[in-house]
Amino acid sequence: MVSSITWLDHDSKARDRSLRILSLFQEKESRDELGLGGIRDSFADQLFPGTSTIQTRLRYMFFIPWIYQDLENKGIEARSFGLHADKAERDLIDVMKGSDERLEGVFGGRSGRRLKRLPSSVYWAGLGSWGLRQIDLSRDQYHRNIDYIYQKRKESNRRSSQEIDSDSRVEDLISTWHASIPSKPDSFPNDVDFTLSKDEADYILERLQSNHPRSLLTFLACNCEEADVDFPWMHPDLAEFSPDQRLLLKHAQLFSETLRGAAIIYNLSLSRIANREDRIEEHTNSFHEWREALDDKAVKEWPLTELWQLTLGKGHTITSRTQTFVSQWVQLVRTDLDRLESHKDAAELVSNREIKLKKARSRFKNKRTLDQWGGSSGTKQMNFRWPNVQVFLRDLQKGSDRESNDA
Repeated sequence: MVSSITWLDHDSKARDRSLRILSLFQEKESRDELGLGGIRDSFADQLFPGTSTIQTRLRYMFFIPWIYQDLENKGIEARSFGLHADKAERDLIDVMKGSDERLEGVFGGRSGRRLKRLPSSVYWAGLGSWGLRQIDLSRDQYHRNIDYIYQKRKESNRRSSQEIDSDSRVEDLISTWHASIPSKPDSFPNDVDFTLSKDEADYILERLQSNHPRSLLTFLACNCEEADVDFPWMHPDLAEFSPDQRLLLKHAQLFSETLRGAAIIYNLSLSRIANREDRIEEHTNSFHEWREALDDKAVKEWPLTELWQLTLGKGHTITSRTQTFVSQWVQLVRTDLDRLESHKDAAELVSNREIKLKKARSRFKNKRTLDQWGGSSGTKQMNFRWPNVQVFLRDLQKGSDRESNDA
C-alpha cells in the first residue's frame, strides 16, 4: 500500500512540506538490511508511542472506534462481526475516494476495495497504547469474542454496582472502547474528511497525557508549535525537552548517524561485487558526505553501555549478536574512520552480518537475489517515524486551533 498525505488548506508552503514528507513515506530505501530494526523501534516507541510508519492521518484513531461502536450497538453477532467490520472499512474507502475534495492519506487510495491491510489492523496497537481501545485483545480475538462480550454486559446489568466494583475482570470484558470517545458526527460515514473537531483534538491530548505523560510525543502535542525539520533532534524547542527526552534523542541521533555508514558500506560492497560502476560512484559519494557530516568526537565519547540501558527490554528483540555488530561497527568508526571506504574489516563486518541474517538469500551468496537488487537499499538515515509524527501533530494542531462551534 502506498501512503500519502496532504492538508485541507491552500497554504502553498504547507503543501510543499507535505509533498516532501510524502516522498519519505514512499521511500523504498528504508529497508532494514542489517537487522537494526529492534533498536530503531525501541527508540521510536519510547519517543512516539502508538505510532507506526504506515499510519497516515490522525483521524483514523476515531474512524475505527466509530465503526466498531456502531456494529456493537446493532448487536452484530460474532459469526458475521468481522465481515461487517471489513465491509464498513472498505465502504469508507469508497466514500473518501469519492469526496469532492481530494483527500490524501486515504487507506486504499490507489488499490480501493482490494486493499489487503485495513486501517483497523494498522491502528489497532496505537488505539490500545493511547487508551481509546480498552479491551486487551487482538483485533481477531475481539471479533471472535464479541458474543461473549455481549453476554457479560447483560450479566453486569443484572448485578449491583458494588458487585461490579469488586470484580474488575467484568469491567475489563465489557468495556471495549473508552467511554469518553467523542461521538461520531451525524454525517459519518457518508461524508468524511481528516479534519479533527476541537473536541476530538482535545480528547487526543487528554489521552496522550493520561497514557504517555513523559513521552516526547505528548510534550510536542501539548507545548510546541509546528517545526519543519527533518529529524526530531533538530527541533527548535529541544532545550525545553525534559532531560530524559533529550538523553533518548541524543542516543537516537548517534545511532542513526553512525550506523548509516554501515548501510552505505553494505551497498558499496554489493555494487563492487555486481560491477555496478554507476552505483559504486553513487555510494562512494554518499560515504564521503556521511564522513564529512559525522561528529566523530561525539562517536568516540558515545557510552554504548548507556545505549543498551535505554533500548533493551523495551518491547523489542535486540539480540546479543546485534549488540556485538553495533559495538564492532562503532569501534571501527572510532579507530579507522578515514579508511572505512576501503577497509576490509568494515566490508567483512557488514557482509557477514547480512549473511547471518538472510542465510541462503544473502545477496553476497545468492546471485539471483543480487541480480534482483535495485542498486540501493537501506541507505536512508533512520528518523524514528518523525515524518508520520509530524503529520499527526499538524492534524492535531489544526483541530486544536478550531473554535468549538466550527466542529
